[in-house]
Amino acid sequence: MKRPLLTALLYAALTLGANPAAAIDPETRQIILDMREDDMRKMKILEEPTDLVTTEFEDVDGNKMTFADTNGQFRLVNFWATWCAPCREEMPALDALQLEMGGDDFQVMTIATGRNRLSGIHKFYAEAEVTDLPILLDPKGRLATRMGALGLPVTVLLDREGREIARLTGGADWASDNAMAVLNALMTEE
Repeated sequence: MKRPLLTALLYAALTLGANPAAAIDPETRQIILDMREDDMRKMKILEEPTDLVTTEFEDVDGNKMTFADTNGQFRLVNFWATWCAPCREEMPALDALQLEMGGDDFQVMTIATGRNRLSGIHKFYAEAEVTDLPILLDPKGRLATRMGALGLPVTVLLDREGREIARLTGGADWASDNAMAVLNALMTEE
């Protein structure tokens, strides 16, 4: 008799604690999955958003920040390194994406993880003509590790509350029409 009561209580607690409005509707999720082409086919769209990660990272001046500091807008967070060839290859597309979609509701955040000299980042940005991306740093790789970015590049889409809703491992053409359409669909659904 105790087991059915315990099961009912556990189910009720989980139901009350769930936030169905935060999840992407299954039919809409499938539509978005089906619209992915080329590089975007690698994007995994989560059925349920994951919790906000509170691990700190730094801006170029050494100021500590967390994703909560930019809540209220969607963030495309790209973990990269100066020594990573696919990272360097996709950076101009991320810059173009920021130029096209960046604003009050959307921000591309490129976070150099691990040992990356600031002078090397500046040199690369100049060579690649990257002008619209921030320089953010995760010098000890703690944020990347906490977010499961074990290989590079890894790109994570965060909702307005800082929860992960999608992830793409490997390089991608983020300036493609399909990439922007998928991102817009995900942002509209949220």
